Amino acid sequence: MQVETADFVEGAAAATGSVVVIDVFRAGTTACYASAAGARLIPVGAVEEALALRARHPGWLLAAERGARPVPGADFGNSPALIEHAPLAGRTLLHSTHAGTQGLVGARRAEEVLTGSLANAAAIVRYLRRRAPARVTLVRMGHEARERCPEDDACAELLAARLAGRDPPTAALATRLRDAPGAAKFFDPAADYAPQRDFELCLALDRFDFVLRLGPPDAEGLRSLEPVAT
Repeated sequence: MQVETADFVEGAAAATGSVVVIDVFRAGTTACYASAAGARLIPVGAVEEALALRARHPGWLLAAERGARPVPGADFGNSPALIEHAPLAGRTLLHSTHAGTQGLVGARRAEEVLTGSLANAAAIVRYLRRRAPARVTLVRMGHEARERCPEDDACAELLAARLAGRDPPTAALATRLRDAPGAAKFFDPAADYAPQRDFELCLALDRFDFVLRLGPPDAEGLRSLEPVAT
């Protein structure tokens, strides 16, 4: 298994093999909690497309952000804390974010596409070891898909190490990422769109035992994230 890393939307577009699109703060994490709550999750790139889809399907919900802030008119921002206990069972949730969902929909050369987060890191490793693809590409989406960030770097490093059979220490991970620039909003009382609980949920290492794999297009050309137990 050859493991490579890439960055941002351009890296996702060029990535081949089994592609893991990593967005720890917060798209990859929010997706895990939404799926665990029972939602059918559809990643969407352009927020205009997401709003149009929700208008066309009045029963669908929308979680969307740009610049970390909720998009006006969305039902949710990109917050796992606001998603984890929401009544989503059996509901369709459109998900559009500044970085993570852009990578998911843009990875068109991939054989398969998975979401990446710390919350299901062990499940990702189990899944990929079982599948044993010739190539794995870890795509770090970074801050607003334009600059590297410590949380996505850390997740990629952890996945790569575990895929190589190593078991790196993780006890200091939360302390390390507490000082990451992207974590500042979680500890800012004025940032009600990013509660401190988001940080705790994003750092809930190996909490989930499933991966989220992008499924085939439906009749509308939309691809849902399908939970696969590991």
